Amino acid sequence: MAQDTAIRTPVGMHLRGSRRLRPMSILQLVLLIVLLIVLLFPFYWMVTTSLKEQNDTFAVPPKLVFTPTFDHYRDVLFDEAGAVPTGLRNSIVVAVGTTVLALILGTPAAYVLARFEFRGKRDLWFWFISNRFISPIVVALPFFLIARDLKLLNTPTALILIYLTFNIPLVVWLCLDQFRAIPKEIDEQAKVDGCNLWQSFFRINLPLAIPGVVVSSILCFIFSWNELLFALILNRSSGQTAPVQAANFQTGFGILWGPMMATGTLIVLPVIVFAALVSRHLARGLTMGAVK
Repeated sequence: MAQDTAIRTPVGMHLRGSRRLRPMSILQLVLLIVLLIVLLFPFYWMVTTSLKEQNDTFAVPPKLVFTPTFDHYRDVLFDEAGAVPTGLRNSIVVAVGTTVLALILGTPAAYVLARFEFRGKRDLWFWFISNRFISPIVVALPFFLIARDLKLLNTPTALILIYLTFNIPLVVWLCLDQFRAIPKEIDEQAKVDGCNLWQSFFRINLPLAIPGVVVSSILCFIFSWNELLFALILNRSSGQTAPVQAANFQTGFGILWGPMMATGTLIVLPVIVFAALVSRHLARGLTMGAVK
């Protein structure tokens, strides 16, 4: 009897505990569904608006069931001026170029800051972080004057160089904890095996820090792809990026919602595809180094 009681008591306690947790689990599920609806509804509205005819776009109440049309996509992709395809091409050049250069320059800097002690290290680290504090509108005019004097207006080069000032500190910031989380004994063992500093970085530390590098690349790509202020100020003709082309559908006679939403959908899709391809590293990269 005593043994039966000892066995039944934990089971009964477990069942009672599960009954207490069940309402909380339902509440969490409801909150999660509400959160997903709030986050996904703007994207849903953008995509559906891009597939609606003009009459359906302004229908009251809004039409949830309609006959989709791809006229807006045909108009923006096969326009004689080719503004949107040119903008997408410029955005790809700027985003990819900035992301690659930021990783090439930022990851070695993060490795050095994580592994070595040297004079001025704190000041250098503060300089990297303080670049993220700057409001872009404050430096818009100086950047414009510099680009004008260097004859870089209406070129992707100007945007790449400007975006690097914001993306390199981001890469250093995110990758620093990744390298700190890697035991220093690995470097010592690599040195014993005959690896120099660069070999130890490229062959051992960098592969182990891939999650942080992936997160950095995603954020750098998204920032460079979506940025509007500098792209609007520094490019007035063929150098305009896709976000600027989307904003151009807002005219003095009204907003062309269909073409604007079609362009917006084309802008969002590459980011979604890029994030999906590297999603398996995303969660690990955001949490690695958070717990010591």
